[in-house]
Amino acid sequence: MCEFCISHGEGKKWYEVMQNYSAELYSKADRENYAKKLVKQLQTSAVPTLEKMIKMRRKRPLVYRYIRRMSTSLMKHYHFGQVVPLEDAEMILDMAHSITRMPCVCRSAIKGEKNARYCIAIGIDPTGIFADYPDLKANLETISHQEAKDLLRKFDKEGLIHSIWTFKTPFIGSICNCDRDCLAYKFQVSEDLMQVMFKSEYVAKVNLLGCIGCRNCQKLCQFGAIEYSSIDEKCYINPVKCYGCGVCRTACGKESITLEDKGSLPQINRVW
Repeated sequence: MCEFCISHGEGKKWYEVMQNYSAELYSKADRENYAKKLVKQLQTSAVPTLEKMIKMRRKRPLVYRYIRRMSTSLMKHYHFGQVVPLEDAEMILDMAHSITRMPCVCRSAIKGEKNARYCIAIGIDPTGIFADYPDLKANLETISHQEAKDLLRKFDKEGLIHSIWTFKTPFIGSICNCDRDCLAYKFQVSEDLMQVMFKSEYVAKVNLLGCIGCRNCQKLCQFGAIEYSSIDEKCYINPVKCYGCGVCRTACGKESITLEDKGSLPQINRVW
């Protein structure tokens, strides 16, 4: 289990604990004002910070390593994520007392898209959070649990990665559905600048008897975790690279990909 499960999980996965979504927890530690400031920060400084860290890694590697370590520690305390497969994301929706579809702040910051509504607020009213950004606020929509599940299934088929995010850990306030335009992806995966989210509690596995080597799963994987053997004409999962998102299952017409609990695999049960 990840370190959040140990600290905030009460003996189970931390995102299975109802208290971590509660209105009572959200009302503490000035979380709503923090979320509002976070939106502003992401809109104005996230992309410049990304660019500065890329330059610093190249020109001042020792300083960069220190900043990477400190930044990761701060992110875990304030705004951190974890990848979750579709079934766990749907389970989280079942625990939410309110669900609001909202625009993706990352896509707004990177591409200027104000109506890219790929994110879902759970258990909070984001109206005040977006008060300073009317273009984003105008795209908020309260939806039902079933509508939210239907959206997640649609996003899953499109290859979007589901992840949960904290607003001052351990409060979980949103489910995001990300592609390579996500700021977290750019910071952690494409540029490897710092850790801003955990991998999921699972790892994918290919049933080689069912695999026909079509490589559709490889095309959909955003983490480069699926490898192809031209000798066997089969696809394989690299468990170290796998984030356990489960999206590859959607692409497999033979249903030959499953998710396994990471805890049962000692070689990677500490790889987050």
